[in-house]
Amino acid sequence: MTVSLTGEDVQARVVGAIQGSIESWNGSDVWVPSGFLHEVCKFAKEDPELGMDFLVAISAVDYIEYFELVYHMQSIVHNHKMIVKTKCWGRENPTIASVVDVWRGADLQEREIYDLMGITFTDHPNLKRILLWEGFPGHPHRKDYLEPPR
Repeated sequence: MTVSLTGEDVQARVVGAIQGSIESWNGSDVWVPSGFLHEVCKFAKEDPELGMDFLVAISAVDYIEYFELVYHMQSIVHNHKMIVKTKCWGRENPTIASVVDVWRGADLQEREIYDLMGITFTDHPNLKRILLWEGFPGHPHRKDYLEPPR
């Protein structure tokens, strides 16, 4: 069975290497300022004790005031997992750093979030819609999305 690292364990390990990179934590999650997301993900993968070599999933939640991105990652070698969350502010042009260069598996997941939620991932190698056609009006998983008139 895969062991979930506690937020306290993760924050202690990450803050030791990247000062100011953890906003808060609880029993299972850590919250990272959006400006530190890429650096924390890269550290989580490359650190010998964490060794998060597999990105399980990225999801996005619309809280109206902000978008929350949730990164589920796992270490195949150590058989443990962790969750990193960050907030992406602004509804007009929400932007966050891509982690495709850290985990290639982030490619389609970031494109899906871009397509359905409208969050732009900077430095993504091929950021374009994946489910809907180019020119589709809006992003249908946003809480403020209204279906276009027919």
